[in-house]
Amino acid sequence: MKKIPFITSVLLMMLFSCQKNVEKQVTQEGLQSVASQNKGHGHLQQTKTFSADVVIRWLNMQLDMLRVPLTGGATGSQAANRAMAYCGIAVYESVVPGMPAYQTLTGQLNGFPEMPTPEPHKAYHWAASANAALAEMNRRLFPGKSPANAAQIEKVKDSLEAIYTTEVDPATLERSVNFGEEVATRVFTWAAADGSGNSNAPYVPQPQFIGPGSWVQSLGAGNTLVTTPPNNPQATNPYASQLRLIVPDVTNGTALEPPPEYSTIPGSPFYEMVKDVYDKSQALTPADSAMALYHRDAPGYPGGGHFVAILSQVLVKAGSMLDVAALAYAKTGIASFDATTICFVNKYTYNLVRPINYIRTTLGHGSWTALFNTPGHPEFPSAHAVNSAAIATALTDVLGDNFQFTLNTYSYLTPSLPDRSYNSFHEMAKEMSDSRVLAGIHYQASCDKGLWLGNKVGQNILSKVKFLKD
Repeated sequence: MKKIPFITSVLLMMLFSCQKNVEKQVTQEGLQSVASQNKGHGHLQQTKTFSADVVIRWLNMQLDMLRVPLTGGATGSQAANRAMAYCGIAVYESVVPGMPAYQTLTGQLNGFPEMPTPEPHKAYHWAASANAALAEMNRRLFPGKSPANAAQIEKVKDSLEAIYTTEVDPATLERSVNFGEEVATRVFTWAAADGSGNSNAPYVPQPQFIGPGSWVQSLGAGNTLVTTPPNNPQATNPYASQLRLIVPDVTNGTALEPPPEYSTIPGSPFYEMVKDVYDKSQALTPADSAMALYHRDAPGYPGGGHFVAILSQVLVKAGSMLDVAALAYAKTGIASFDATTICFVNKYTYNLVRPINYIRTTLGHGSWTALFNTPGHPEFPSAHAVNSAAIATALTDVLGDNFQFTLNTYSYLTPSLPDRSYNSFHEMAKEMSDSRVLAGIHYQASCDKGLWLGNKVGQNILSKVKFLKD
């Protein structure tokens, strides 16, 4: 083989090196040129490059429509988990085309329709798409909103859109807004068929669920329910069984161990379960009372509304970008809706008596009261426990375990409630669950089983719904 002189080898290496550098320079310049020429073409920015501010702004706006007692024309609603679910799904679908590793939920949720697809080789401003989707969802999900809240929806939408006009050309902005609105239209049309709009007669339980062992103690005039003193609340969400669950097979493995058999015999499992609530009520520390009152959520955000505030706060703490915010919103919303629905189906299946009735009658403490009024639905299982555990499972999946955060949800009250800090989402769920026992409105077993149920529902959702592409 003919040898190449050393000097020739050096010259050849220098030539190839120069050519490689020239090719690299041309490639970089070419990409820059394409980027500048294709401002309206090609997916130039992924969802993860946008701030989560659009999601946080809409979460905070929605709190004004969920706050109780009603202030400033707020709407107030027990359907916070429904709004959370459908807004979460809509915002996820409005930005997922900009998340290459993720996929649409079409074909994965019960009856969920085909979602629109972006125009090929065109740019999208994903924050603008999310803004349009959330504006449209909030317009439609709160039909009873006040004029003040309707104006606030448009104000949030327009203020964010004004920012986006400085970041992208008009054609891209319009295309992005149209995409988000179309997503919202399809999601809401699907949501409207979930059974929540069904017309039903006022709830009257079957005769076997009326009496001392049941939530409904007796029937009053005009079939008024006689439930818990002192406020005698009527039934909340008694027809949960008519609601369409979001995730197929989400109830798999969720059958609850029933509560102990009703008994008034001292020493029986039921008697001891109720006595535990009374005994704890007599030994409350100031810290116990503060914890229970914080998670009372009325005044505040009942019906799952507190979790809207929690999601907003943890997204800020995490410094999340839009992709993570959309994932968190969708997963927590789905978890909250399905967990709450399953919980209330169980409540009206067991129709269990609340502690206050048994403590006043069977235990003989006729003037005993809970720390605050008992909610208007049967005792078993605890909705706070079920919902918080399902959401903790979802948030842990997105933001990780051992996520430390502080909640200041009720700093706006007068007097304000002190902030509460946690080392994980499951620690928060456990506190929320236990707070219902310390408040005197739930049994410990109902809260413990509620935590188990919420965790199981959350795990079923995470295993069934595939956000990531295979």
